[in-house]
Amino acid sequence: MAGDSRAAANAAAVLRTVLAHGPVARSAIAPLCGLSPAAVSRQANGLLRSGLLRELPGPAASGAGRPRIPLDLHTGPVGGPVAAGLHIGVPAATFSLVDLRGTLLARRTSPHQAPTPTPGPGPDPADIADRLAAFLREFDTGRPLLGVGVALGGWVRPGDGTVVRHEALGWRDRPLGAELAERLRLPVSVDNHARAVAHAEILFGRPEARRSLVHLFIGNVVDAAFGIEGTVHQGPGAAAGDVAHLPVPGSRTVCPCGRVGCLQATASDTVLGAEAVRRGIVPEPSVNLLVDAAATGDPRADRLLRERARAVGGAAAVLLDVFNPAVMVVTELSSVLHDGYLDEIRAAAAAASRTGGGSGGAGGTNGSVGVGPARIVSPHAGPAVLPGAAATVLLGPLFRDPSHLN
Repeated sequence: MAGDSRAAANAAAVLRTVLAHGPVARSAIAPLCGLSPAAVSRQANGLLRSGLLRELPGPAASGAGRPRIPLDLHTGPVGGPVAAGLHIGVPAATFSLVDLRGTLLARRTSPHQAPTPTPGPGPDPADIADRLAAFLREFDTGRPLLGVGVALGGWVRPGDGTVVRHEALGWRDRPLGAELAERLRLPVSVDNHARAVAHAEILFGRPEARRSLVHLFIGNVVDAAFGIEGTVHQGPGAAAGDVAHLPVPGSRTVCPCGRVGCLQATASDTVLGAEAVRRGIVPEPSVNLLVDAAATGDPRADRLLRERARAVGGAAAVLLDVFNPAVMVVTELSSVLHDGYLDEIRAAAAAASRTGGGSGGAGGTNGSVGVGPARIVSPHAGPAVLPGAAATVLLGPLFRDPSHLN
């Protein structure tokens, strides 16, 4: 790369090195990112001026010679920039504020207003924007607001912020990014929520995720994302990740598409909530109520959640066999909240895998790859996964090109 592109790449290398290793002295950054000390100093000065980095008080290490002043991301309560997050779910929107390390500073869930007439065309983006604006006013501390990252399910084209298709919300070819930006008067970035979580894991999660990961999202919408060497794959038209009709080994559930055993028809929150009502476990189709019932000792709720966990594990095995990632991240409510359901997913994946199964982590026995506990994990942010991932839709491009801030 030449000219400005090369400078942007160098600045990104310094910023990501500080993200991974900070607080860190300038002299230690150069060998970590492969740039010359002069290039590191030049880029660090620019990042300090932009407010993305700050110098911490006191030397990084004692000893003879000039003290080494450590640099870190500017996450301080005075002047540290923040990003807003907006996750648009089927029943509600969740608003958030995070700092440059993805730390959640504030969040709120706000149910959508029912469209009139019901059923209608889904929630109104203008109403969502107004609720988000009220949230941002309430939690305004004077810190610079970089913009808004938006995550939602379905087919999303991040290049122009268009929701190509979201069946549950009734949206098709909706210019969501433009609608929200016009209403909020802020920069807005939009992406699919499975890719958003994958980006968050690469930036702020386990180091293995930066090598390769598969993320499987199980909610009202079921989808997936694949990342390698720090880049999340989008595919032509940003259509990658549609696993709604991925076959689940052993499932005999009939899908509306006419086939049997599709993942969406077998394991989505919508299907699970309806089944919980049919079995008389909860009074309304809510996975949250079902998880609460299991936590209070209802064996029927626990049994149904374990049934879903085994179905998710079977689908996870298919993705593991195809992509063989360093780590698989599963976002599914019961397993995020309780390790027992995550263990159920792991066991089912190991049993269904055709590449060895076994109990190993990165490697099984007899040369097999293995689907051990170390490879299937919950998101690093736990229950706050979606509010944080939404903001990462905005932060991700910033860490790839800090000039994006300008």
